Order: sequence, then structure tokens, then C-alpha cells
Amino acid sequence: MKILLVYPQFPDTFWSFKHALAFVRKKAANPPLGLITIAAMLPGDWQCKLVDMNVSSLRDEDLEWADFVFISAMTIQRNSVRAVIERCNQVGVKVVAGGPLFSAEWQDFSGVDHFILNEAEITLPPFLNDLKNGRAEPVYQTGDYADLTETPLPMFELLDMHRYDSMSIQFTRGCPFNCDFCNITTMLGHRVRTKTGEQILAELDRLYQLGWRRGIFFVDDNFIGNKKILKTEILPALI
Repeated sequence: MKILLVYPQFPDTFWSFKHALAFVRKKAANPPLGLITIAAMLPGDWQCKLVDMNVSSLRDEDLEWADFVFISAMTIQRNSVRAVIERCNQVGVKVVAGGPLFSAEWQDFSGVDHFILNEAEITLPPFLNDLKNGRAEPVYQTGDYADLTETPLPMFELLDMHRYDSMSIQFTRGCPFNCDFCNITTMLGHRVRTKTGEQILAELDRLYQLGWRRGIFFVDDNFIGNKKILKTEILPALI
């Protein structure tokens, strides 16, 4: 199976850092961590390619190569998402969609063959099993939250790393607070779930093995949400 992982383009806003990145000769601030984590959850004999449209173009030959296009996005990428889905439909490649945008608004998108919503550690395995047996459903979703100790090491090797200003790592999901400007608890819950120190060190080691020597960005919405584990396990491990 040939899987093309596509990360849509961010519009030109403050948060895209488009003009600031030119000063450091980079194309994007951070890579699509979700998609390269999804790649690590797919069967080992599948071929995976990544196109991050913020650092390179999505070519027709990329779409023609793929059996499935896996797309993930945030709400601000909505316009680019629609364009990518339309191109996939035009060439007849099937689309699998997940991530924050689709988990919140999947009913608003036509042209998607399968929605893998909420946390993929839970919803992706049944899709893969059903796909293998020729009975894949249109929508897979859950109200449960994943155990991050089962989250695999992201496939950092899929990245064109020199195009990014920093690499990303996720230590936790969820937040104990209920701020009125934030939707994190709606998506990821109030209980702070964590990876182990061994997982974090393995991700850092993998980045180092691949030659990365620049900054690391922890993408957690609340890095100190579980202060006990942070102080007793993660920070000592990092030191």
C-alpha cells in the first residue's frame, strides 16, 4: 500500500511566521508531528511519503503514486484542505482525513472517503483492520482518550528536516483547567496524560541520530499540567 501524507498550507498570517522565517532561511517553523506519528502507526510493509505544503509543492505525480492520501489539519488550514481534497477527487485517489479540523467539523467536508477522528491511537487500528478485510467504514470516532505510553516514535525520517526552524515533540495531552478562550479540553480532556521519560529520550535520540542540532519545541498545550511527573521523571531524564 502506498500512502501519501499531506499537510495543507497555512495562510499568510502572523502565526505562519512566513516573513520572519526568511531571515533564518527556513520554510516552516515546525513539522507536522501528527502525520509523522500516524505514519508510525501504519503497517510496516506500507510505503509512506510526506508532502508538507508549507515547505514543498504537492505535485500531480505525488497524488498519482498514492493508493490513499492521509490528510490532517487545523482549522486555519481549511481553505488549503478543500483544495487538496478536490485535487484528490479529480485524480481518483481515496482520502483519509483526521486531526483537529476534521474532529470538530467532519460533516462539513465532502470528498473524503474515511474520517479517522479524535485520537488515532484508538480510531486508526479498527480502520486498518476493516480496510484489510474490505469493509472500511466512512467514520471512526471515539469519546475515549488514548494512553500515550502506547504512542509510537514518530517517523522523523520522513521530514526534509533542513527546511524547518525547529523540531517538535509531544509529552502530554489534556489540561486540568477550563479557560474560556481554549478548546483543548473539548478535544483532549481535563486529565493530563503523559508519555514516559524513556519515550521522550527515545524521540530526542532519534532526532540527534538523524543529524538534528537545532531547537526542540514541546508542543504541549500545558507542559506543567502534571507537575509531579514533570519534576520527578521528565526533567531529571532530560538532565
